[in-house]
Amino acid sequence: MDILTEEESRLVMESMAPKFTKRELEGHEPTRPGSPGQDVLLIHGPGQQYRLTSQQEIPSLNSPSEILVKVIAIGLNPIDWKGPDFNFGLPSLPWINGRDMAGVVVKAHKRLRRIRVGDVVHTPTLTFLLYKYLTLTQVLSPSTDYRDIRKAAFQEFSISPEHNAARVPRDMPIQSSAVMGVAYVTAAITLGICFGLDFSTIGSYFRAPNLLHLLREVDPNALATDVRDECLNGIEELDRVKAGDWIAIWGASSATGMIALQLAKLCGLRVIGVADVARHGDKLLQAGADLLVDRHDTDRAVAIIRGVTKGSLRFGLDTVGKDTATRLQECLSTTAEDGRKSHLAGLTGVPKVPTDNVVLHKVPIKTFHDVPQVGECLMVLLEKLLVARKLLPPEVETAMGGLNGINEALDLLRKGTISGKRVVVPSDTSIERATITI
Repeated sequence: MDILTEEESRLVMESMAPKFTKRELEGHEPTRPGSPGQDVLLIHGPGQQYRLTSQQEIPSLNSPSEILVKVIAIGLNPIDWKGPDFNFGLPSLPWINGRDMAGVVVKAHKRLRRIRVGDVVHTPTLTFLLYKYLTLTQVLSPSTDYRDIRKAAFQEFSISPEHNAARVPRDMPIQSSAVMGVAYVTAAITLGICFGLDFSTIGSYFRAPNLLHLLREVDPNALATDVRDECLNGIEELDRVKAGDWIAIWGASSATGMIALQLAKLCGLRVIGVADVARHGDKLLQAGADLLVDRHDTDRAVAIIRGVTKGSLRFGLDTVGKDTATRLQECLSTTAEDGRKSHLAGLTGVPKVPTDNVVLHKVPIKTFHDVPQVGECLMVLLEKLLVARKLLPPEVETAMGGLNGINEALDLLRKGTISGKRVVVPSDTSIERATITI
């Protein structure tokens, strides 16, 4: 397929946008950024529930590269309950949490290239024109920068850098887009940086990034010290995963596992999915898994994986925990064939002791917000994958109640009653009513 220009790409998205009529906003009482007036969900201490608090200041833009988003739907992540329960990820108190959301752009600098005021290309988000006219544009924005409270999702308005936001096709439900962000970013960075997968092999139209090469051209001082070694030395060029290689994903039915599976298949990898096959096997096959292994008998799972791959598996991604990551490590090759090593990434823990010839990886998620080139290329790729319908979103379980319903929704995650789905909480504001005057 031929490479599309930026303008052609924008026209593709515009063709998917809903028809609308400009209408002047009359009699609208504006909520202005920088003034009190929004509801937020605050956590006041470890082990406590979130508390709804009104009349809080709407976050202000600190940079011409930032956008202000009216939050329409919030995707919940395990960290949203684990952080308060186990006292981590709380820079100060009280604090606003929330990593995943989708909404409508209500303020953006006119010089932004991709997301800007008045841009109706690809969108169902509400963006206000300078002349008080309404158009439509919708975005998702994963907040990996949890130390910046302005970017949190548990509030009515949230800030996002342009390079951390993706426009969404109009026929994609906003609930689905609200749960994709963090899972997609985590999957892409794990595959692209930790395992060295070259996304440019997806196809010329997508202009997908070679993340490892991109990062290694960045000034090393721009990389945070705690991820610098992973980014620059985590995997040798000889070791990089390539088309035809096997990769095993333990917890493949999770949102991150499902997206990692699909990205891996787009790049020509052979994927083994470990999951509850009776419950999730059908959707994993639809996503392209080459082999499904049931998770309930871990000894048998290890034996099957080692047997099918003839002991040659070199890449493993675990989305579950330290125990399963340890079992996944047992599946990996420990023979340094041609000097190549095996690589294991654990999203919630890695084995205490690596075996011979196995490199354990910590996913450098902060490169998404710290290095604009990384965030931008991943969001542009996501936009194109969604337009081309190359990426299936996670299944969604909708919980009602807006911000006030989040505590109850988090209990579903805490109790483990939701499997293979992401919980999304719509706000009390529909897209049609998400209006603001700048």
